[in-house]
Amino acid sequence: MKTVKLMLAVLTLFASASFSQVKWNIDNSHSSIIFRVKHMVISEVSGYFKEFSGGLDSKKVDDFSDAKVNFTIKTGTVTTDNEKRDEHLRSDDFFNAAKFPEIKFVSKSFKKTGKGKFLLTGDLTMRDVTKEVKLEVIYNGNVNDPWGNTRAGFKLTGKLNRQDYGLKFSQALGTGEAVVGNEVKIEGNIELVKEK
Repeated sequence: MKTVKLMLAVLTLFASASFSQVKWNIDNSHSSIIFRVKHMVISEVSGYFKEFSGGLDSKKVDDFSDAKVNFTIKTGTVTTDNEKRDEHLRSDDFFNAAKFPEIKFVSKSFKKTGKGKFLLTGDLTMRDVTKEVKLEVIYNGNVNDPWGNTRAGFKLTGKLNRQDYGLKFSQALGTGEAVVGNEVKIEGNIELVKEK
């Protein structure tokens, strides 16, 4: 009887371990969050954020279709490699980094759409405005690094209207066209490390 109880306890332990959530954290030094926006209609300006954090939790390590994704971006770390422009982006015309220091994303679903492809849907909060966004995701696979870590790579793309979030700068050219476009393209190249 003791042997049966011991075996049941071991099986329960293995079952709970196999169905437990696995946490993956962003490796910031090998990841980037980039944005692109039209400038004076004829070109695009790109920028990125130096500080961000987050990751995902998933039970399905093979396809991540049950993944819960979250990340936080520090708005004060925005850079376009032009200090005057970066100061303007941190002002109330755009991010107002002093009052709203973070952009947050929390996923609602992570649906598989094809081999290595997903649609990530979630709530993006910026300047205390929360709206649903959809991001297309390409899963680049897993690899074991030389230091005993398991890594996973993803590329995320999407777009949003900055005016929806109160990034209100709206100077116009003589033709009536906007100096800064409203549509913002987003690209995330994300490398995650599996928690041991």
